[in-house]
Amino acid sequence: MTIDMPERPPEPRASTERAQLEGWLDFHRATLVMKCAGLSDEQLTTAAVPPSRLTLLGLLRHMALVEVCWFDMVLHDSDTPLPFTSDDDRDYEFNALDSSSSAEVALVFHQACASSRQLAHGVALDTLAKRPRRDGPIDLRWIYLHMIEEYARHNGHADLLREVLDGATGV
Repeated sequence: MTIDMPERPPEPRASTERAQLEGWLDFHRATLVMKCAGLSDEQLTTAAVPPSRLTLLGLLRHMALVEVCWFDMVLHDSDTPLPFTSDDDRDYEFNALDSSSSAEVALVFHQACASSRQLAHGVALDTLAKRPRRDGPIDLRWIYLHMIEEYARHNGHADLLREVLDGATGV
């Protein structure tokens, strides 16, 4: 089964700070899914840029975990379990690719993104996270910016993986 091509929102243009942050985050979320769309499970689990073991499915699993970490656990101090984790393997989301199908991963990813949107809805950008970092407090604005940076970096990885897998570029 393949992951469906999403509709990617347009790049956010002149608007409020909140709309820009939410828009860029949604743009990057959709970009990662676009990089995975239409590929077979074998392609999604292929480490195509040796010596790295990074895969597109691993990236999608990682970003589902990251969504839950920052919006559920850090912003709201919830005890929501992180998806795709194991006490025995720090990088389980990248390593145990046969533990869930690509359809299951896509579903968990989309649910995590929807939950993140809901958890941030109505929260002021300068609201401090309920679970501070070791080096001090952070606010929702910082979380948005960090998430955009995290997606942008991993979308660059996804660009390279996708091009090696089937030659697709520019998505």
